[in-house]
Amino acid sequence: MGDPMTTKGKQVLGRGLASLIPKPVVSAPVAQPAGRQDDGVTNETIATIEIAKILANPYQPRADFDPVALDELRQSIVEKGIIQPITVRRLEDGYQLISGERRVRAAREAGLARIPAYIIQVRSDEEMLELALIENLQREHLNPIEIAISYKRLIEEVQLTHDQLSQRIGKDRTTITNFLRLLKLPDAIQNAVRRGEVSSGHARALINVEDPAVQLAIFHRIIDKQISVREVERLARDYQRKKSKRLPVTLPVGATGVTAIASSIASVEDKLRQRLGTKVNVKTMQDGKGEIIVEYYSPDDLERLIELMAGE
Repeated sequence: MGDPMTTKGKQVLGRGLASLIPKPVVSAPVAQPAGRQDDGVTNETIATIEIAKILANPYQPRADFDPVALDELRQSIVEKGIIQPITVRRLEDGYQLISGERRVRAAREAGLARIPAYIIQVRSDEEMLELALIENLQREHLNPIEIAISYKRLIEEVQLTHDQLSQRIGKDRTTITNFLRLLKLPDAIQNAVRRGEVSSGHARALINVEDPAVQLAIFHRIIDKQISVREVERLARDYQRKKSKRLPVTLPVGATGVTAIASSIASVEDKLRQRLGTKVNVKTMQDGKGEIIVEYYSPDDLERLIELMAGE
């Protein structure tokens, strides 16, 4: 068989993964994997490598692998071979996986000894982490919690700003912030989102309920009654209204003053959340004073909020 396509030139980190990931290369059946064997030296090339020499990716963002989908992939590999090469970097005595763990697992179960791989040069662990996370975000079907964890790791460990992350993955900053907010939900809800028992829409609606006990109560109703996202949003709004009505606020007028019910607090919070793209809590006190608590999720997110508040 002829040599597969190769990619010339060094891969440039952060300019999208089109330069990193080759177009699909259709392989031969399992017994005769496509491509020449790896020469042990060349980078930015496609070659067949031994599966036994592939080490796991320590930065793999995917934690949950559907056994049914994995078995379907194994059957596909048995019938048609590997359609898309995995991506690896060289180690002294083998390779380290960057992306394609599902394909490697399925190929092992299918009995393959070799697999086509795109071999690239990675200069640091930080670059390895960025490549692994971003490629998986763009190419794999991650659940919302895995996506949120990937965003958090890219911000904290790779030290990407929200703007840089937005450019890398093609998502706006508000979307990134909303995913990060999912990580503030109770573990039981996060795990249900991972398993697909609760949709990301349900989870986003629950974020607007600040009391974890109430969040869990609504969550159990989602599971037991299979209520819709709109119903969860209504329950969240009802909770906010009831909470605000329990808070009497004294509004001073002249020397006498008047007492009013802070029925507009929930509306104010909603407006601030929409304007700032983050969680906002307005607290009032008996003497008419209060405070506005605005949450942020990273130094870059704080800078973004300061710019919004300053009107920049």
